[in-house]
Amino acid sequence: MPESKERAPRNRTITLNSEEQVKYKNRLLRLNMPIELQDVINRTIHQDLLQVLDYLPKQSVDLLFIDPPYNLNKTFNSNNFKKKNLDTYADWLDAYLDKLEAVLKPTSSIYICSDWQSSPAVYAAIKNRFQVRNRITWERDKGRGASKNWKNSSEDIWFCTVSDTYTFNVDAVKLKRKVIAPYTVDGTPKDWDITDKGNYRLTHPSNLWTDLTIPFWSMPENTDHPTQKPEKLVAKVILASSNFGDVIFDPFLGSGTTSVVAKKLGRKYFGVELDEMYACLAEKRLEIAEAELSIQGYAEGVFWERNTLNEQVRSIDKKRNSQHDKTLHQQDLFLLAEM
Repeated sequence: MPESKERAPRNRTITLNSEEQVKYKNRLLRLNMPIELQDVINRTIHQDLLQVLDYLPKQSVDLLFIDPPYNLNKTFNSNNFKKKNLDTYADWLDAYLDKLEAVLKPTSSIYICSDWQSSPAVYAAIKNRFQVRNRITWERDKGRGASKNWKNSSEDIWFCTVSDTYTFNVDAVKLKRKVIAPYTVDGTPKDWDITDKGNYRLTHPSNLWTDLTIPFWSMPENTDHPTQKPEKLVAKVILASSNFGDVIFDPFLGSGTTSVVAKKLGRKYFGVELDEMYACLAEKRLEIAEAELSIQGYAEGVFWERNTLNEQVRSIDKKRNSQHDKTLHQQDLFLLAEM
């Protein structure tokens, strides 16, 4: 459905007009037979997932990011999802995983999103299929309060691998934090740095993520998709569990965040989305990403805490002006170009 409602002047939500809907619809791919990887790479497939899984290239995917409908009553534009009992939801998910396994390499990693209620069903579907490595819990920074319960402010992501041989780039996903209680040895900072903007340290990533912001109206990545994940969240997954040029697949693509972040970070990608409007939004966002490669909250090869955008901009400008910094990683160059 093309854009129809009025927006505030400063609203940056990505929308579609009628002409764009036609333009991007013509870019969408539909499958009716098995295809090779080169035929699907960097494309958005607009189709029912179960109709296309048998056509996708076998053992072609390095990283599988799955953000399925949670087990809630939810409307996704033209489609509705109805809540099931947990056993039925686990069976529903298992039917997709049974076919998704075929696209994975022996070295692939898998991330599956869920809310706290769905999480046991997700674990039931994956525990005998993959090697479960961890359960990440991330803080949602907004949501309705509750008068007779704790406010629901977290979601889970299950991290799995096909085998014991897999990619995990720990140095690519470190978090830059301000040092509250500096520790020194003989007057020298230990594991932290002094800068003209404050004292910072790079910390190893944990399975508790508290630095994310849910997309909202003033963020340039925002769309009207009701369960859109932050680009920063997906960037953590992609940088940790894939390498430059690897293939990323999202079978419930939504408005395209996984493909967009993969493109910004120099990965190959493809995704499947049932709803035409969301698939077209994904294509529009991919077009925007050709000129705008930044990811809010990720700069200079590190992730920053929330509410530090001004410090990030100053830090990047300072690095740009330096004539001596010749050591930027290839991925950082790709990310910072035209930023």
